[in-house]
Amino acid sequence: MSVKENIELLRRSVPENVKIVAVSKFHPVEQIREAYDGGQRIFGESRVQELVAKQAVLPDDIEWHFIGTLQRNKVKYIAPFIRLIHSLDSESLMSEIDKRGFENGRVIPCLLQLHIARETTKSGFAPQECADFLAGGRWRNYPHVQLSGVMGMATLTDDAEQIRSEFRLLKSLFDEWKRKYFADEPAFSEISMGMSDDYPIAVEEGSTMIRVGTMIFGKR
Repeated sequence: MSVKENIELLRRSVPENVKIVAVSKFHPVEQIREAYDGGQRIFGESRVQELVAKQAVLPDDIEWHFIGTLQRNKVKYIAPFIRLIHSLDSESLMSEIDKRGFENGRVIPCLLQLHIARETTKSGFAPQECADFLAGGRWRNYPHVQLSGVMGMATLTDDAEQIRSEFRLLKSLFDEWKRKYFADEPAFSEISMGMSDDYPIAVEEGSTMIRVGTMIFGKR
């Protein structure tokens, strides 16, 4: 099947209100153009250098998302155009994003990345750490960062119930923080969870945004 056909098949399998982030990292510009021609507009990259190179040669109406671990010294390269950073995992990174947002005259939307898996290799705030950060209120000191929701990755396992419980935890944290801190903030609305192997469970548990690469582009 073609990239375009894969996208059409995927769209039919998720509700209309769930956004699809086509994970294009390590895939060539030609494949991204094929997905674009098939109507896809949101693409996710995890390496700054690769993202900047692709953004320079692809259509301006693409909505670029950064989905990997983001080093502070690389924020300046994507700050002018990035539409959503999925991997805000520390106050120091938030401070840097705020600084670069100010320099570019824009507010940069970000998701709080939560470590919900049972794997130490996954990154992100520990849930209690993030709860303490929000309760402390210092996030309000960064006006050029817009907190837009949460992101998390489930454990890589065949145990569907474990995956479901981790996604359910992320959804419950989102609900709690929405109620406590963002009730009057419509922008705090996204729950980015679910990838090629587990997105059906994520959607059932309340995901608003799935990050899918292999199902669209095939194996790298």
